[in-house]
Amino acid sequence: VQLQASGGGLAQPGGSLRLSCAGSGFTLDYYTIGWFRQAPGNEREGVSCISSTDGSTYYADSVKGRFTISRDGAKNTVYLQMNSLKPEDTAVYYCATTPYPCTVVAETRLDGMDYWGKGTQVTVSS
Repeated sequence: VQLQASGGGLAQPGGSLRLSCAGSGFTLDYYTIGWFRQAPGNEREGVSCISSTDGSTYYADSVKGRFTISRDGAKNTVYLQMNSLKPEDTAVYYCATTPYPCTVVAETRLDGMDYWGKGTQVTVSS
């Protein structure tokens, strides 16, 4: 069972990136998936989440209206489309599964997550 996060890189302020979280060895559609980020010197924080039960989504206030989470069951992948990027979005981004509702992501309850992917670096700078 593995999760692989990818798609990070360098973007200019106002630019866009799309992160991917690909699953292998299991079906992501059966799991609620959360995206977290951790900037240097900061604690990991929950950014977004998509529920396995009803497809409902969660966004942190800092990214609401700019980021969009979605699933592609055929590709066994969850995406995080990040638009209107800001320098404060710079961080390592991680995806993770949870058997619980998106509240564990909203509350950044890391012990509520089970499988984690390796992070992907996002740098927003001119």
